[in-house]
Amino acid sequence: MQRKYTFRCSVLVKVEWVERELGFLHRSRMDIVANILREAVGGATKTRIMYRCNLSFRQLQAYLDLLLNTGLLRTIFEGEKGSNAAFQTTIKGRAFLQAYRNLKALLAT
Repeated sequence: MQRKYTFRCSVLVKVEWVERELGFLHRSRMDIVANILREAVGGATKTRIMYRCNLSFRQLQAYLDLLLNTGLLRTIFEGEKGSNAAFQTTIKGRAFLQAYRNLKALLAT
């Protein structure tokens, strides 16, 4: 006798969450974008974002370009003559983070 297995969406989400917690799944692009925006809420340098979000310099540069062009991040200058560039999450970026959290909460239930 062959059994049919039916999975409900919530079961699949929980399985995905367990796999992610155990390190079986890679991060999605949205996860990486959210990590960068979360790190830059109070302002952060490239180096800090790169290490905290576990990205290579090339990956970081591509994501920063994307986020700056879409208006989710902005550049702020620190230090003498604005020599040290840092990045800060914009209001639009904070709205993205809130929507991202809401979506994750809906998928978790």
